[in-house]
Amino acid sequence: MAAMGEGGGNAVIDRAKFGPLQFGVTALCFIIAMLDGFDTQSIAFVAPKIAEDWGLAPSAFGPIFAIGLLGLTVGAFTLSPAADKFGRKTVILISTFIFGLFALLTALAGSMNELLIYRFITGVGLGAAMPNIIALTSEYGPARLRATLVTVMFCGFPLGSTIGGLISTWLIATWDWHSVFVVGGVLPLLLLPVLWFMLPESVRFLVAKGAPEHKIAPIVKKIDANASVSEFIAGLKDEQSSAAKGFSVFQLFREGRAPVTLLLWVAFFMNLLVMYFLVNWLPTLLKGAGLPLSLAILSTATLNLGGVVGAIVLGRMIDKLSPYLVLGTAYAASAAFIALLAFGGTNLTVLLLGAALSGFGVVGAQIGCNALTAAVYPTAIRATGVGWALGVGRIGAIVGPLVGGVLLAQNWSPQSLILLAVIPAVIASIAVFTLGGVRRRAGV
Repeated sequence: MAAMGEGGGNAVIDRAKFGPLQFGVTALCFIIAMLDGFDTQSIAFVAPKIAEDWGLAPSAFGPIFAIGLLGLTVGAFTLSPAADKFGRKTVILISTFIFGLFALLTALAGSMNELLIYRFITGVGLGAAMPNIIALTSEYGPARLRATLVTVMFCGFPLGSTIGGLISTWLIATWDWHSVFVVGGVLPLLLLPVLWFMLPESVRFLVAKGAPEHKIAPIVKKIDANASVSEFIAGLKDEQSSAAKGFSVFQLFREGRAPVTLLLWVAFFMNLLVMYFLVNWLPTLLKGAGLPLSLAILSTATLNLGGVVGAIVLGRMIDKLSPYLVLGTAYAASAAFIALLAFGGTNLTVLLLGAALSGFGVVGAQIGCNALTAAVYPTAIRATGVGWALGVGRIGAIVGPLVGGVLLAQNWSPQSLILLAVIPAVIASIAVFTLGGVRRRAGV
C-alpha cells in the first residue's frame, strides 16, 4: 500500500516479523474497541424499552442519541491532541476509566436529564479512546500490514456492537435494561489493570519525545531482537527534527495537507452521519415498521457483523490496491445496499441481507478510512489527525440521529428515513475519489 506509507517510517518496524509485541498491542486495542462498540451502541438497544417503561415517544430519544455522540466529539477533539503530548497509553487509560465508570452510572439513571449527563460523559471517554488505539496500532504495525492490523483491530468496534445486540435481548428479558449498562461499565474497569501492565507506550512517541534509551531498548528488542537500538532511535530522529513546531491542529493544514484534511473530514462527516443514523435508529424504525424488538435488534447486530467482514476484506484490499479506489467504491456500493434495506419492508431475509451489505460498506469502509487517516499523517500529529477527523465525523454522527428524531416526529415513514441515508453515502464516495486524485497529483 504505497499510497499510505509514511515517508519517515523506521526500517526496524517495517521489516520486523509480526511477533508477540505487535499481536499484544493489536489484541489489547481490539478489546478496547469491542468495549467501545458495546457501550456506544448500548443506548440504541435499550431505548425502545426505556421509552416503554418511562412512557415516552420513541422520537424523544433523538437528543439522547445525540448527546452521547456530542461526548464522543468532545473527547476526540480535546483529548486526542493531549495524547500527542502525554502519550497514547496515558490517554487510553484515562478514557477507558471514564467510559467504564459513567456507563456503570447510567444504569442508575432515573430521568432523561440524568441519562443525558451520563451518556455525554461516557461519550467523552469513548471518543478519546478510539483515535489513540488507532494511532497505537498503526505505529507498531509494519508498513506491509499496517492497514490490515488497524482494520482488524477496529473490527472490535462493530463486533462489540454485534455481541451487544445479541446479549442485550437476553439481558433485557432477564434483568431489564439496567443490566446492559452494568455489563458495559464493569468490563472496561476490569480491563484497566491489564492495560496498565501489558500495554506498551508507542515507541515512536517515546523517541519523538526524547525518552531515555533504557526505556526504548526493551521495546525495540521485542520488535526485533537483533535490531540496534541506536539505529532505531537514529532512524526516527529525522522525523522528530523535521516535525513542524506549534499547535498540532494547525499542522493538519500546513505543508500541503489542507486539501487532504478537508476531504477526509467530508468523508468522515458523511459516512459517520449514515453509520450512526442507522445503528441508533434502525431498531426503533424496524420495530415501528412491525418487527418484534428482538428481530429489530438482530437486524442492527447483522449490520455491525457485516461491518466486521467488510473491514477485514477491505483492509487486505487497501494493503494491496489503491485505498482511494477501494474505499470510494465501498461507499458508493453502500448507497445501493441502504436502498435495499429501505425496501425490505418486514421481509426478514431481505432486511438481514440489506443490513449485512450496508454494514459491509458503511462500517467496513469507515474502519478502512481510519487506517488511511492514521497513515497519511506523521507521528508528531497522528493522534491529532485521527482524532480531529473522527471529531468532525462525530458532528455528522450527531446530525444523523437528531435529524432522524425530527423527521420521525413529523411522521416520516421508516422507508423514507432509511432512503434519506443514501445521499450522504454518495457524497462520502465522491470525497474519497477526489482525495485519491489530490494525493496522486502530489506524487504520494
